[in-house]
Amino acid sequence: MTRRVVGIVIALTVGFFSGPLTSDAQQPKKIPRVGVLAGPPASVGQPYVEAGRAALRDLGYVEGQNIAIDYRWGEAKAEVVRAQATELVNLKPDIIVTVAEGPTRAVKRLTSTIPIVMVAVDDPVGLGFVESLARPGGNVTGTASFLPELSAKRLQLLKEVVPRASRAVFLWNGNPGGVLGFKETEAAARTLGLTLQSFEAKAAADVAPAFSAMKAHRADALIVLTDPSTFSQRARVADLAAQHRLPAVYELREFVDAGGLMSYGASLIGMVRRTAVFVDKILKGAKPGDLPVEQPATFELVVNLKAAKALGLTIPQSVLIRADEVIQ
Repeated sequence: MTRRVVGIVIALTVGFFSGPLTSDAQQPKKIPRVGVLAGPPASVGQPYVEAGRAALRDLGYVEGQNIAIDYRWGEAKAEVVRAQATELVNLKPDIIVTVAEGPTRAVKRLTSTIPIVMVAVDDPVGLGFVESLARPGGNVTGTASFLPELSAKRLQLLKEVVPRASRAVFLWNGNPGGVLGFKETEAAARTLGLTLQSFEAKAAADVAPAFSAMKAHRADALIVLTDPSTFSQRARVADLAAQHRLPAVYELREFVDAGGLMSYGASLIGMVRRTAVFVDKILKGAKPGDLPVEQPATFELVVNLKAAKALGLTIPQSVLIRADEVIQ
């Protein structure tokens, strides 16, 4: 056998056993990568991370096996949120999940191509994140947490609990996404014969001074809008409300679990779980601009009787019978 023939036989044998370089055996299947950006510190996010993982598992996705997830936390600071948004976009994930207004804005400013699934954004149309709830267009979809009637409902509940209240105050961070909520609450206050004063806490350090200012204003009822600063400090917010003897109503039950008086609103855990459905659809080829933004369909009223007792309040039976949960 000539040297040339031997070389051909060896080459064919090696080729047969190794297969082509582009075969599936040598090219491991790429698993999808999802980025997650939330405004609060990581210390408060674990229950929501677990809820998201569980919802993804129900749809067949197991983190570390057939999906990779990169988490980033904003530490309730706008500059950290912006820096973390840049990090995530540079990773070029298949989808970025953004929790609330600040992270959604930060990521949307950086990319018009990576699909964004927002969670619990109050007014995505007014903020310019989507063209409409039914037809978002662009690269953003997800869940919107605000319904105009909720502001009036919260204030009505608070007025039932504190019928003599006349000076209500509104604690928020002053961001554009909360403007609609403030205006709707202001309109409801006029209907109920209440004055409404705005107090802003743009950062964690602003929360305690805001309560001192409320005391000087002689406030007797409080509405708290959820944002990274108030949410990450919800136990402190509830404690400050108790110290200043301010009956307060919140959007999310997490504030009541932390010692607040009462809440009326959608379930944040529920909205996180719905996010998995959007992720699944987009990974299967759907365009975010074609997926309607979802709004909560159910709301829960949670009342804390221990907090009421500390404030010297008796919760009316008319409120208790409507409560989905009463904390003793």
